[in-house]
Amino acid sequence: MITVVGMGAGAPPGTDGAAGAELVAGAELVVGGRRHLDAVRLPEGAERVVLGALAPALETVAEYVAEGRRVVVLASGDPGFFGIVRVLAERFGPKRLDVRPGVSSVAAAFARAGLPWDDAVVASAHGRELRTAVNLCRAHPKVAVLTGPGAGPAEIGAALRNDTRVLVVASALGCAEERVERLTPAEAAVRDWGTAVSVVLCLDEARAPGPVRTVAGPPRPDSAGWALDETAFTHRDSMITKFEVRALALARLGPRPGDLVWDVGAGSGSVAVECARLGAAVTAVEKTPDGAGRVRANAAAHGVDVRVVHGAAPTVLSDLGEDPDAVFVGGGGRELPAIVAQCARRARRTVVVAMAALDRVPSAREALLGAGLECDGVLLQSSRLAPLPGDVTRLAATNPVFLLWGVRPHSRTEGVTP
Repeated sequence: MITVVGMGAGAPPGTDGAAGAELVAGAELVVGGRRHLDAVRLPEGAERVVLGALAPALETVAEYVAEGRRVVVLASGDPGFFGIVRVLAERFGPKRLDVRPGVSSVAAAFARAGLPWDDAVVASAHGRELRTAVNLCRAHPKVAVLTGPGAGPAEIGAALRNDTRVLVVASALGCAEERVERLTPAEAAVRDWGTAVSVVLCLDEARAPGPVRTVAGPPRPDSAGWALDETAFTHRDSMITKFEVRALALARLGPRPGDLVWDVGAGSGSVAVECARLGAAVTAVEKTPDGAGRVRANAAAHGVDVRVVHGAAPTVLSDLGEDPDAVFVGGGGRELPAIVAQCARRARRTVVVAMAALDRVPSAREALLGAGLECDGVLLQSSRLAPLPGDVTRLAATNPVFLLWGVRPHSRTEGVTP
């Protein structure tokens, strides 16, 4: 058996070794980080392997396992939570593992902050792309980020500098040097944090925690459905993407946790709000002041966070910062080809364009193709049931809408990186 011992984060400062010492007794090979190895008394004659590069350590473990010799692996907190259990189970099989979890650094950080975390999103930025964690922090009110080199409080703070968030930075959890600090993203961005940071909690305190939960994870939208009826949004003179069009647009955009979506020419913001309800971080661009106000009001009414940029596309698009995963273009007028072209150059996965005017379809399609996207589209025509006098029903036609979409070849299709 390979005994995997989680230690450190849940113990009071200065007692790292207590949890693991008894389980290490009798081991012939002990593998772990230098801090964990130094914290326990190793059995006489046991080989010690400091975890650095994983492959050589696994080969040594494999040699001992093949000979039927006892191996102990020391890890931080709960080694089954973004930890080494996954790798060991894939290599040696779960039946060979005797896992003794400690308290995860995420649980410890929330405990130090005095907060429940059954409604939190947890993301790992250790050896992974930081943008996914940042987009989760923008989209959700309570996020824990496991940090790594180049993905610590300074980098997270810099990315969230313009967002109203509180960061709780937990360093050296379970050690004598343990430190837990609350600060703004801007304050975190200018600090040198070193390598002791364990986890960063990102909190939107304006969105209060909900009632007692039955299912863990971020709160789902109040309704299980999507492509909401137009009456769910404040809009002007029916200037809103109709739910039939919105349904297909959302299907082609594919918004998901960790994504960044732009809604350009947002109008009422119905697409932006629905993308946010599905877990994506969203930026809505709207050129009219009253339109921008409606987007904010609709986002607030649905309990989601949508960043609203008041300005005219395509000029304002260069100021939006990070490239989006997906873009919905719902306006544009004569500027539509330039808007679509710029969005298509920057989109990582897809661009969806809704148009009522037939004349604009060729130029929008050319802009998508010119940016190297594979293009397809459809003319949507629908008729809704409408009552007539005498308790009978007729079909009332809605205005036809062209929906084009461009998809980047070989674009990433995975969701949040496992």
